[in-house]
Amino acid sequence: MFSSLKVRNYRLFFTGQVISNIGTWMQRIAQDWLVFTLSGNDPIALGIAVALQFLPTLFLSLWAGVLADRVDKRRLLIGIQIAVLAQAVVLGALDLSGIAALWHVYLLCFTLGVTASLEVPARQSFVAEMVGRDKVTNAVALNSSIFNMARIVGPAIAGFAITWVGTGWLFMANAVSTGAVIAALVMMNPDKLFRGPAIPREKGQLVEGLRYVRRRSDLMTVMVLVFFVSTFGITYFTSLPIVAANVFHTDADGYGLLSTLVAVGTFTGALMSARRNSRGGPRVRLLLISAFLLGAFEVITAFMPTYLSFGLALIPLGFATITFLNTANALVQTAVSPEMRGRVMGLYVLVLIGGNPIGGPMTGWMADAFGGRSPFYIGGAVSALAAIACAVVLIRRGGVSLPVRRFGNGLRVLKRERV
Repeated sequence: MFSSLKVRNYRLFFTGQVISNIGTWMQRIAQDWLVFTLSGNDPIALGIAVALQFLPTLFLSLWAGVLADRVDKRRLLIGIQIAVLAQAVVLGALDLSGIAALWHVYLLCFTLGVTASLEVPARQSFVAEMVGRDKVTNAVALNSSIFNMARIVGPAIAGFAITWVGTGWLFMANAVSTGAVIAALVMMNPDKLFRGPAIPREKGQLVEGLRYVRRRSDLMTVMVLVFFVSTFGITYFTSLPIVAANVFHTDADGYGLLSTLVAVGTFTGALMSARRNSRGGPRVRLLLISAFLLGAFEVITAFMPTYLSFGLALIPLGFATITFLNTANALVQTAVSPEMRGRVMGLYVLVLIGGNPIGGPMTGWMADAFGGRSPFYIGGAVSALAAIACAVVLIRRGGVSLPVRRFGNGLRVLKRERV
């Protein structure tokens, strides 16, 4: 389950991410609550903040993938993390001084989205450089366990800390935690990285990456399904503060508890993925099943009558969500050649996050027009139907190519899987 931690560079990365992700989730909860407070509990304002944070992904993630293939990913990540630290300090200073306005938060959401657009493709493709192809699926699952362990701890701390000291100090805490990632990256040994050949700067490299994905039915299936599920289904994270405040009439600690219950499911799912991926590669069948269950559990959660039953239903929903995301990520990471990894991960990030400028405002509008529960049952239905549609397409095509492995200087498909 923890085989990737035998690699020193990845151990450093893992440790830095444990600290930083707790701070990141504390900031996310604080930021959502600050927007909600400054706007007078307006769900549309929260949707706008989410859209601004993810809008840059539409324009930058593909080019960020090309950049990740061209430059030293470790140095690129150091520069990006310094920018993230500075943004957290600015937002914290504005909040603590009492002059923070809604437009300040909107502007910083947008700038944070710019850095995330550059950081995510580089970080995702850097995982394989730290551990090598044989351990990449395990490392992806462990990364998710970090993320979701932080989702348990971060919101739990944030929900109570907001009531004690306000949101401003949580932004400052995230700035400090970001320093842990910078330190880990600086302490790595570059000579121990499993680097692919650097690609020279040439015209047409972005188009080349898109054509590469277009020719691969397995990658196309992942991309299409991830787009629909992330745009319509996984937007339930944005709906949680709306449900907490407008449906069950709780304060920040109630929102934090709901986020923590989601994280219990996602953390458990991430650990199960790490154990499963230590025994074999990711499977397309699991991707389809987990997407369908995500949608089904989301619909069920929407109709839970009490705060307790709603919160408990979030646990299996979180489990299905992280199983889907881990499987999709691992399928993409293991299926591409090293010289294409940055560009393919850039496209993956685009379909994963790029729908949020649509899903964020849409979620706020649905909650305002049809009630706080509506994003759950509508998004869940779309996710389940997308999984069924992709399964039907693959069955009609007679299967899908599974991940490839490198043998000498060539690549070959291991086998074909019947869905």
